[in-house]
Amino acid sequence: MTIDEIIRFVSNLEGVLTLRPGPGDGSPEISWGDTFFYYSPSGVVPKATQPFATIVTKNYPGDEKSRLDHPDAFRVNIAAGKESFIRWTGHAPREAAMDIDPSITDTVIAHPVYGSAGWLAIVNPGQRSDKTTRELLHKAYDLARSRYERRAGATSS
Repeated sequence: MTIDEIIRFVSNLEGVLTLRPGPGDGSPEISWGDTFFYYSPSGVVPKATQPFATIVTKNYPGDEKSRLDHPDAFRVNIAAGKESFIRWTGHAPREAAMDIDPSITDTVIAHPVYGSAGWLAIVNPGQRSDKTTRELLHKAYDLARSRYERRAGATSS
């Protein structure tokens, strides 16, 4: 899968706000070139809400072991929920994990920094993880949509 294929797939889901920070838009320079997906039918970044998925194209501070510092390297980060996390990693998010190389490609792993929060990650998803990446992105979307609808229902009561 390419970055553009992933962006098209997620952006075509109803109510998704896709942010692609770049020069001149007021975003921090470190985020330029990355992509952030929110469930937001209004088209406005929701307050106090994290994206349900991201695509990062570089190493962030404290995450150099992912080795995203070479051409065409990127990682899809997905908040697909505790059940999906356990299914793919074999342990709960806050439990100690086996020592897995975070630069491994085309493989679902616990996010090297945010795994304890239940995030999954896939560096350069390819043929082996294409279907799974799409399923996990859809699951994360469904969870984000449900959270949004619960919150909207709570504020309208």
